[in-house]
Amino acid sequence: MIINTISIFLICVGIVFFIGGAVGILRFPDFYTRMHAAGKGDTCSMLLILAGLALYQLHDPSMANFLVVGKMVFIAMFIMSTSPTSTHALIKAGFQEGIKMWKRGDAKEEEK
Repeated sequence: MIINTISIFLICVGIVFFIGGAVGILRFPDFYTRMHAAGKGDTCSMLLILAGLALYQLHDPSMANFLVVGKMVFIAMFIMSTSPTSTHALIKAGFQEGIKMWKRGDAKEEEK
C-alpha cells in the first residue's frame, strides 16, 4: 500500500515539474531562459515519472516486472544523457548565431 502511495506521489510531482517547464517555455523572456526551462523540466519530470512507474512495477515481484523496470532504467539513462546534451547544443547554436540575452531593462525599451 505504501509503495503505491509513493509511486503515485512521484508521478504527480513529475507532472508538476513537466507543467512548470511548459509554463517556463511560454513565460520566460528570451531563448536562453526558455531552453533552460525546457531542459530542466523535461529531464527532471521524466526521471520522476519513470521512477514512480518503476516503483509501481516492483509492487508485484516477478521476472517480467523486473525486465520492465530494467527497460525503464535504460530509458531514464538515455534521457539523462541526451536531454542536457541537446539543450546545450541548441543554446550553443543560438549563441553562435548572435541571439542576444535578455536584460532587465529590455522590456521598458520595447514599450517605448
